Amino acid sequence: MRLLIIGTLGGQIGAASQIAIERGAKVQQADTVDAGLGLLRSGQGADLVMVDVTLDVSQLVQSLESERISVPVIACGVGNDTQAAVRAIRAGAKEYVPLPPSTDLIAAVFEAVAEEGHAIVHKDPRMIEVLRLADKVAPSQAGILITGPSGSGKELVAHYIHNHSTRKGRRFVAINCAAIPENLLASELFGHEKGAFTGAVARRIGKFEEADGGTLLLDEISEMDPRLQATLLRAIQEKEIDRVGSNKPVKVNVRILATSNRNIEDEIARGNFREDLFFRLNVMNIKIPALAERPDDIGVLAEHFVKKYAEANGISALPLGKETQKALSMHTWPGNVRELENTIHRAVLLASGEEIGPEAVIINESSAAGVSGDDGEGVTTGLIGRTVADVERDLIIDTLQHCLGNRTHAANILGISIRTLRNKLKRYGDQGVAVPSPGEAERLAP
Repeated sequence: MRLLIIGTLGGQIGAASQIAIERGAKVQQADTVDAGLGLLRSGQGADLVMVDVTLDVSQLVQSLESERISVPVIACGVGNDTQAAVRAIRAGAKEYVPLPPSTDLIAAVFEAVAEEGHAIVHKDPRMIEVLRLADKVAPSQAGILITGPSGSGKELVAHYIHNHSTRKGRRFVAINCAAIPENLLASELFGHEKGAFTGAVARRIGKFEEADGGTLLLDEISEMDPRLQATLLRAIQEKEIDRVGSNKPVKVNVRILATSNRNIEDEIARGNFREDLFFRLNVMNIKIPALAERPDDIGVLAEHFVKKYAEANGISALPLGKETQKALSMHTWPGNVRELENTIHRAVLLASGEEIGPEAVIINESSAAGVSGDDGEGVTTGLIGRTVADVERDLIIDTLQHCLGNRTHAANILGISIRTLRNKLKRYGDQGVAVPSPGEAERLAP
């Protein structure tokens, strides 16, 4: 949870920040609405904004809407000022929270936002059964291994388990074991002392200490080097860790969840994974089926992503055409839910007319076999004859237009770095393409 506090909250900012931090939030603060907007424009992002009701809540909400920045706003004020609450709600705030802050009330707000952000949209009986099993094991303290193919929603299920556990009011901390270099992973997990290695200029706590009292997710644990697995096993068994460069153990109380897209038993046979660690983690195994194995989820997920990305880009949510729905249902989705999400995101940006037609759906050529309409033509028929570079250019320019020229916001939507985006825009400009300037609202022809 990333929380941005704007204003002093009637002198209660310290108390509100402390409650938020204790609930696992990362807190930023800005004194004014303009300063808060500046932080959001810079790409630092937030999952929730708490704003002092004495500030211009209307300006904040209108600016967020005009710049296509989608984040819920909660207004806060001292006491039960009914008029202030009404003004804030009318201005577009999701809720009004009286101050001084109530721990239970703040926790409820955070949980509502967290559940909304990590909702598992489903309809298929196989996913219903998965969540039924998750409900049974969530209240326990048992280690759970969540397996399934990449992009199937393993981390969402981990969030679901945490939010339905006895630790739901505490921190949920995740670390991707595949994304961190081997020589840095120990420091990330266990922390380090000042001077422990070159560049360690100060003490730093690791993910185990961050998650103390809550839940730690070891994402893609099968990618962890076997030499570090022994240290991890000891930490889980003894419930204590040693910071890198220290010989003083630190007691920790965490519940361990782990995910893997590999068959860990096969990895054990190859000597890549410790059997004793596997048994420690695998008290319960929850298997997430591939999207192709739960076809009833495709339609509801597609509609969910249409709404999500239409709102994020400040445009109307168009219905999925019948031919589009049929094409989506026929695709095998080797990239699972993540592939479907990206496909719908592109379709929302490219669609024109009164519905999202097949021509707006771009599916990776390597996985597009079998996706066709009634006439046997692929869903990308409308793009045949165009180069990938042309389609990419149009997508980037269209996204930038929806973001009113905001480079950082557009890069976040496109899933590329701001540097990559700027390089591409410079190249387009050199080619004579009209590139929207920051703050430019009108639609430019590519």
